[in-house]
Amino acid sequence: MIIIPVKEGESIDKALKKLKRKFEKTGVVRELRDRQKFTKPSVVKREERLKAVYIQQLQDNANI
Repeated sequence: MIIIPVKEGESIDKALKKLKRKFEKTGVVRELRDRQKFTKPSVVKREERLKAVYIQQLQDNANI
């Protein structure tokens, strides 16, 4: 359960923003979307590999 302490005089908008940020960090929504459909392990590995290659290229370009 996510608990957001609201200080006296703090607006509701700021508290909601904190709640949304904490909720996003937990990854609940992302996990729920991933579980809605089945993806084969080979597809998952392929996507991870492609993502790793992309990140490596970004880092190589930043070092140049």
